[in-house]
Amino acid sequence: MTTRIAIIVGSTRPGRNGEVTGIPRKGGDVGRWVHELAGKRGDAAFDLVDLADIELPIFDEPFPPAMATYTRPHTREWARIVARYDGYVFVTAEYNHAPPAALKNAIDYLYAEWANKAAGFVGYGAFGGVLAIEQLRSMMGELQVADVSACVGLGLFTDFEDFKHLRPMPHQEEALTEMLDQLVAWTKALAPLRAGAAA
Repeated sequence: MTTRIAIIVGSTRPGRNGEVTGIPRKGGDVGRWVHELAGKRGDAAFDLVDLADIELPIFDEPFPPAMATYTRPHTREWARIVARYDGYVFVTAEYNHAPPAALKNAIDYLYAEWANKAAGFVGYGAFGGVLAIEQLRSMMGELQVADVSACVGLGLFTDFEDFKHLRPMPHQEEALTEMLDQLVAWTKALAPLRAGAAA
């Protein structure tokens, strides 16, 4: 069975960093860069999932996500999307030393759909989005997601032209490859746990 990994673009801000003004680019430059490089691999299938397309409102379910009692159509659709993947790459901007509210909100909507899977991170910001990534790591533990140690931190001063258009330094591709290597390995290693939970 093919291992499926979602590349989740977490910023929904109009003109978000990495987009080219006037030229629609699904997921922005960072998401597209990750997707294009990941697509060259033969060990997993990668899909780009852009939260700007999902349009989730602020969490509005009456029951805690751990109960899996979803009452809203948008929640059921988001649960269906997340559940079909074995692992995730979270592409996150850093706003005020944290991930975007839209990304945290999307994560908070669900519980069981995330469990027993693996996650990797690609951050971007003034200092590579490292503080946003650290907050996401703490969330992953609560959701029973195994986050891999390797990550990618794209700096606004070093990896973007005019602080907007992605022009990654050569070593960033190596960093992304290392993160994806770990992510695919952990995603496959956790497959028995996912199978047991589904039985």
